[in-house]
Amino acid sequence: MGYDVQHWIGGTETAGTGSTQPILDPATGQEVGTLHLGDAATVDRAVEVAAAAQREWGRVSLAKRTQVLYRMRELLIDASDEIAVHISREHGKTLGDAKGEIARGLETLEFATSITQDLKGGFSENVSTGVDAHTMRQPLGVVAGITPFNFPAMVPFWMHPIAIATGNAFLLKPSERDPSASNVVARLYQEAGLPDGVFQVIHGGKETVDALCTHDGISAVSFVGSTPIAKHVHATASAAGKRVQALGGANNHAVVMPDANIASAASQVASGAFGSAGERCMAVPVAVTVGDAHEPFLEAIKAEAEKLVVGPGDDPRTDMPPVITPDARERVIRMTDEAEAAGGRILVDGRDLVVTGHENGNFVGPIVITDLESTHPTYTDEVFGPLLVVMHVNNFDEAVELVNSSPFGNGTAIFTDSGHYARRYQEEIQVGMIGINVPIPTPVGYYSFGGWKDSLFGEHHAHGPEGLSFYTRQKAVTTRWPAQNETVESSMSFPTHD
Repeated sequence: MGYDVQHWIGGTETAGTGSTQPILDPATGQEVGTLHLGDAATVDRAVEVAAAAQREWGRVSLAKRTQVLYRMRELLIDASDEIAVHISREHGKTLGDAKGEIARGLETLEFATSITQDLKGGFSENVSTGVDAHTMRQPLGVVAGITPFNFPAMVPFWMHPIAIATGNAFLLKPSERDPSASNVVARLYQEAGLPDGVFQVIHGGKETVDALCTHDGISAVSFVGSTPIAKHVHATASAAGKRVQALGGANNHAVVMPDANIASAASQVASGAFGSAGERCMAVPVAVTVGDAHEPFLEAIKAEAEKLVVGPGDDPRTDMPPVITPDARERVIRMTDEAEAAGGRILVDGRDLVVTGHENGNFVGPIVITDLESTHPTYTDEVFGPLLVVMHVNNFDEAVELVNSSPFGNGTAIFTDSGHYARRYQEEIQVGMIGINVPIPTPVGYYSFGGWKDSLFGEHHAHGPEGLSFYTRQKAVTTRWPAQNETVESSMSFPTHD
């Protein structure tokens, strides 16, 4: 029969008033559960509950807020296996990869437990005679997060621990493709002592997203997903007067210099290109070989791709799991077909891969393509699958020019033994996150995550110090405390600092 996934509102599960849709296992294509979808009425109810809860939570001391988060940390560690099973079943990724994303989400939760240091504000005495000034940061109120399927645990954790630590109530709208992890997190928050209504989960599609972006009771919206939807969320929520951070897509390049350790670079690029079937915004779908690195790299990356084991995520032998849907599989195959028709050379061809016992799964093997024009969509567009395009340039300057010509600016990497070229790369490249001999340069939780250009819409990156700024607003307070019988002369002129 499968299981039911409902909304989590006011500390309890509720079916709401919307429709339902099946939850599918990408490895088998079979229905494993039923998801209850929200609508505008569901959002209205959740916002009403959140607003009441936030009024009380915002007055709770920082010490008590962080105590809840400390308890949440321990509960999350204990529940990691349970959450990983949900993720693997609904997303398809390996159990090891699922546990890895939970661990990375834990980093942001740990950052939030020490947020008291960052909220302390500033103070200046006697900015004018007998006048002091100080700053304070306060919560926004009710805030919402809309998160993607590829990291059903980690990406929401980029948002809600900081929002909650700073005194907000948080509404999470996870992907409808792998929703169960979010409900487990809601239960853990309740067990940790978080008041009901401060963290809630609303499931749904476009109607729910638009309701969150336009609701008068929501002050800010965080989003991670594709660039077209990021643009829509940013435009819609901004027009409704909300603070918005919308992280979009990517087409990350890894530059391989002639002086690099080619075998090591190929191994690292393979992990970036094919890990989690390439369904990461920090994946490496493009390798750029410089000069004499080209042929040795092609030989090495072919060997790396061909040794990968493709299979279901719950099989410990699996290196690369299925993609999320049949449509995602067909997209990878179509882009490969189009590249081949345009003269691209297929070094590794995973289009016809079949996993025995999982013939109805969304499997496609690793694909490596070279000799493709820089204008071809298989190179320029975000693939979001296990497809690696290897481009070739003559020198370092051409590599920088190629990377900077992309409309995306999320992440990039360079593999080199040269400090000179590494330093130039980090200075000249127009990308928000850079790895030097690191294939997936995702910042740790106490730094901030975000790209440039069409990879980010809004002023704030996610988590870390910028996340704290996003979920709070600053007040500047100027005070004077004269003696009760002292008369302070006023002036019709603009005040000075005398």
